[in-house]
Amino acid sequence: MAKTAMLAKPPVSDRMRSIKRVLWVILFLNLGVAAAKYFYGMATGSAAMQADGIHSVFDSAGNVIGLIGIALASRPADESHPYGHAKFETYASLAIGILLLLAAFEVGSSAAGKLISQNYTAEVTPFSFIVMIATLCVNLGVTFYERRRGKELRSEVLSADASHTLSDALVSIGVIVGLVFVSFGFPAADPIVALIVTVAILATAYDVFKHAFATLSDHARIPDEELNAFVMGIPGVKEAHRIRTRGTEGEVYVDLHVCVDEDMTVGAAHDLSEQVEDAIKLKYPQVIEVLVHIEPDDGHRD
Repeated sequence: MAKTAMLAKPPVSDRMRSIKRVLWVILFLNLGVAAAKYFYGMATGSAAMQADGIHSVFDSAGNVIGLIGIALASRPADESHPYGHAKFETYASLAIGILLLLAAFEVGSSAAGKLISQNYTAEVTPFSFIVMIATLCVNLGVTFYERRRGKELRSEVLSADASHTLSDALVSIGVIVGLVFVSFGFPAADPIVALIVTVAILATAYDVFKHAFATLSDHARIPDEELNAFVMGIPGVKEAHRIRTRGTEGEVYVDLHVCVDEDMTVGAAHDLSEQVEDAIKLKYPQVIEVLVHIEPDDGHRD
């Protein structure tokens, strides 16, 4: 006997709206940070500041892609997508990863060109440090806020973007260090730091791809042993096996086989399956659907 949970789903639409609000706030902050770093970098000839500004621009582009992905992911299930459209959030994360690769190429090629030509044009002024420190503070604030909301909402886009923004903050620290070296008469430090920026962007891209591929490859979202131990604690369950979980971090699907006393009536088995479904959803709020297969505890397992 199999039964799919028919309880009301968690407020997925509310979750999506919350993610959208966060992305809009981060978008405007990133645009402001990008403009400050890039245009001041152009004015002073600092490759590292321009590179950091480009990185922030791609942060903003990632926010736009995230908004598009969330808009698609929030659409309800239909005949073509009976499990809904939640993976569009994951596809948006992949697109952000591709943008990061493009950003790494842009930043790295520019820095390499300056090192090869030895054309060092960076000028350091007190205002350079003011701009970088101010934007660094914004980036750190954005990272803390976005990471906290990403955990609360179990959002792949927010979590990936928070890591991206953190890398931007670390890059800003590197730029500040580079400016210090330039001010002490080491102009080559500017493009060298820009190359370090490139490595940071590539590392961020790897992290984004890793998390996206985990979802697209149906990586288990809840450890089997953990879920099995929990289900075995429900009265009436003799054994649980063939436990499978998949989906995005915010929308998890579970199916499992539960063995019950072979003398249990159909009605009692039906009630137990509902108890198992309700208990799993209460324990794991990210679970939106549970499929329970009831089997007699006769010593044979399929």
